[in-house]
Amino acid sequence: MRIGALEAGGTKMVLGVFDEEGHLLEDTKMPTRSPAQTMPEIISWFQEKRIERLGIGTFGPVDLRKTSPDYGTITATPKLDWRNYPMYSTLVGALQIPCAIDTDVNAAALAECRLGAARGCENAVYVTVGTGIGAGVCVGGKPVHGLMHPEVGHMLLRPNANDPLPGGICPYHESCLEGLASGPAIAKRAGTGAENLPADDPVFTLEADYLAQMCVNLIVILSPEKIVIGGGVLGQEHLMERIRKETVRLLGGYIQAPEITARIESYIVLPALYPISGLIGAWLLARDEA
Repeated sequence: MRIGALEAGGTKMVLGVFDEEGHLLEDTKMPTRSPAQTMPEIISWFQEKRIERLGIGTFGPVDLRKTSPDYGTITATPKLDWRNYPMYSTLVGALQIPCAIDTDVNAAALAECRLGAARGCENAVYVTVGTGIGAGVCVGGKPVHGLMHPEVGHMLLRPNANDPLPGGICPYHESCLEGLASGPAIAKRAGTGAENLPADDPVFTLEADYLAQMCVNLIVILSPEKIVIGGGVLGQEHLMERIRKETVRLLGGYIQAPEITARIESYIVLPALYPISGLIGAWLLARDEA
């Protein structure tokens, strides 16, 4: 069986074809433009590949209630062209094959739990820190869905006293994680992207603080067996160690699990499948649906 996988991102679309065993047979990328420009290209590519199933991991928010008439619709995204776009029904209608859909970060979380850095964990969180911040949560080996899907990027944080941008840049919330710690927030403070800054730039002290606050919140609320943090901002190799140390400091000795007190370097980790965690997760979504 040829299984298609789509990782629909706000900046680019990544398309792949896998076999049933998970071998990536071919893939391609295309920029995310308007639905009218982008979707015909996606549909045409998958039609040419003669796929029999499709897994979709998409940027959100997404309506994932299977009883909803808007199931699989992208909802209140800041990408206005895509707001209220029926991603799932459009692809099902065009391709006429079974499809499965979830958020891109839930797909990535599923991949890292099954096959990557959190392999063997029943409960784990995958966070991506880049243009935005999103997280997928797996409990019992499956992505979490409740009233909607987790929106970790919009948890509210305590602004650092030395932050020149304490309210952040999110148009929805003051001092939320994405508004304070995303790539554009770093660039707003520093005037350039994280990749252009030296390791001792003060902006990374703020970044470590905010991502450590996130880790503490995840630990005390979800108690995951592992936290995986990826995305473009984590390309700064020095940052992960700072996040780990600050997480331990902020926990203040309250959590006594040796995974944190003695083995934090194995608890907060980089992804093993990056940069195709989401694409592999989309394949898993389709395979599981089968």
